[in-house]
Amino acid sequence: MSAPGHDSGDAAARANTLRDQIRGFDHAYYVLDDPLVSDAEYDRLLRELQDLEVRYPDLLTEDSPTQRVAGTPRSDLVPAPHAVPMLSLANALNDDEALAFDTRVRAGLGVEQVRYCCELKFDGLAVSLRFRDGVLERAATRGDGSVGEDVTANVRTIRSVPLRLRQEMPGIVEVRGEVLMFRRDFERLNDQQLAAGAKEFANPRNAAAGSLRQLDAAITAQRRLHFFAYGAVAAHAGAKGEGLLPGTQDRAQPTRQSELLQALQDAGLPVCEHRKVVEGIEGLRAFYEWVSERRDELPYEIDGVVFKVDAFAEQQKLGFVARAPRWAVARKFPPREARTVLLGIDVQVGRTGALTPVARLAPVEVSGVIVSNATLHNEDEIRRKDVRIGDTVIVRRAGDVIPEVLAVVPELRPKDAREFVFPTTCPVCGSAVVRVEGEAIARCSGGLICAAQRKQALLHFVGRRAMDIDGLGEKLVEQLVDTGRVQHPAGLFDLTVEQLQDLDRMGEKSATKLRQALDHARTPALDRFIYALGIRHVGESTARDLARHFREFAALEKADENELLRVKDVGTVVAQSIRQFFGEPRNRKEIDALLEKVHVQPVADDLVAGDGQALSGMRFVLTGTLPTLTREEAGTRIEAAGGTVVGSVSRKTTYVIAGSDAGSKLDKAQELGVPVLDEDGLRKLLQEKGTR
Repeated sequence: MSAPGHDSGDAAARANTLRDQIRGFDHAYYVLDDPLVSDAEYDRLLRELQDLEVRYPDLLTEDSPTQRVAGTPRSDLVPAPHAVPMLSLANALNDDEALAFDTRVRAGLGVEQVRYCCELKFDGLAVSLRFRDGVLERAATRGDGSVGEDVTANVRTIRSVPLRLRQEMPGIVEVRGEVLMFRRDFERLNDQQLAAGAKEFANPRNAAAGSLRQLDAAITAQRRLHFFAYGAVAAHAGAKGEGLLPGTQDRAQPTRQSELLQALQDAGLPVCEHRKVVEGIEGLRAFYEWVSERRDELPYEIDGVVFKVDAFAEQQKLGFVARAPRWAVARKFPPREARTVLLGIDVQVGRTGALTPVARLAPVEVSGVIVSNATLHNEDEIRRKDVRIGDTVIVRRAGDVIPEVLAVVPELRPKDAREFVFPTTCPVCGSAVVRVEGEAIARCSGGLICAAQRKQALLHFVGRRAMDIDGLGEKLVEQLVDTGRVQHPAGLFDLTVEQLQDLDRMGEKSATKLRQALDHARTPALDRFIYALGIRHVGESTARDLARHFREFAALEKADENELLRVKDVGTVVAQSIRQFFGEPRNRKEIDALLEKVHVQPVADDLVAGDGQALSGMRFVLTGTLPTLTREEAGTRIEAAGGTVVGSVSRKTTYVIAGSDAGSKLDKAQELGVPVLDEDGLRKLLQEKGTR
């Protein structure tokens, strides 16, 4: 017998290589809790070995990895033999293989359609819990299928595992299930590992295995493990007694897998709610698709679903092969992880100026999609994972999440692999790249002129709380940028009515109105102008404090870090950010261009008089049109005196300041009995409280 691409000598050599590799991966995964390859890569190698042994039967040996469940017990844990072997499941990697499973089952039973119990395939660690007369006696890992490791003390710390069953279950019963770690707990654990300078876990399954097999149960107790039961055997049921439970006076012995799961749940054991009894191959396909669509919504990781013939009598008729039952199969999801080669690293600039390194990869299929790019997150991640150009890397794609480089395969690193040097200038506009101490993200400092940030910078600049240019929304800004009419904020003030009319959905009336709004915005208040510049860490409140302190824009521009630190609530990070912004020559050039188009209003004396606390604790609502003040100016005076301006009227409102055409807010104030003041009343209140 021969196989494509192999003669018998080549096949024997390849089989020996595969066995050695798989044994090494088994030892790392099951004994050391340190997986060296992804599940997809492991499955591929095991499938290749199985195919060789089928094509060349003389190559099959009793100690081949294909003839055992997996792994060996750790020598530092007490051995724990199983009453009935804990077997693995055969895999179906696609729909054709699932159909082949159903065909074999129907042929073996001599029926046209089979009833199946469908369950989730958890990505955790298989365990067996021994209960004697309903009391937890021992817990063991699967180990090699016949002998596992005694982890009783650790399992007793898992809160979802009952120490005594809620219903009678006489004799000795071994409950089979999976210990796993939820995603949120995995993230919390890795944060703790990172903070402690310890090694992070590769995935939740690895974390669950490492946590369960601790020699110190106190460590396990801190790690928030969970358990789901999916099977049980009675210790006296015999070597092939999978699925049997003793009956009681109140309950008949389950005859189906679905009945067994319900019995386990009734006894107080956690059983996953996502299970279903279906008919035939169409039912199997429907369950697979249903779970696939909801996979990312689950709080824990799964890597497929499990199909089991529901009736135990039919299971016994079908029997077992060497390492798996004929009556069950694991329908695996497409691999979310794959190996490929890192060809290079590019740096992308986001709309907020964040620089993100992106791996250019040799194209590889992950979760059914060809992936050629993946995120490397930031400079620290590249250093932590020791990623180098030319490395073989493991790439992961989860649902709609951007693919990411999980890890490097160090043993495959070529001699000419190169370290990546992070840029010091923006690859888009050439501005300096800055990174605030304590932050992981590096950013382009050219916020006003960087093409990558252009749309976001313009939208912020024209916003209601910034320059307040009415009529310039997201779609119009996109058109202005995409058509090249506006490159920087200063260019907005050069737009003509004719240019605006050429835009989609802009008639002469709308264009004229927008042109008037632009003209009105030429005299902004200082705090609004500062906020409109989009300086990182400078929000509305900080912009207001800066305006009150410096009074004029020129003074703020010239201020050094020490002067900035004298401003209320401005700390080192904010001060550094402001200086970096004004220190970037390209920003200075754009500011100069802006100052030729607008006249920034200095802060008036009456806005900085008093101690700024006269109206502290008071809540104001502004509504309608005031005679001489805009609502923004009135709000600025209130906030300068320590008051708070809110948008809606409630019983907590101190005053409503109402002008003409006040509307529903005035009605609400009258309904609730909230005092109402006009502009004169506001001025008197400010005078009475010691401000002007």
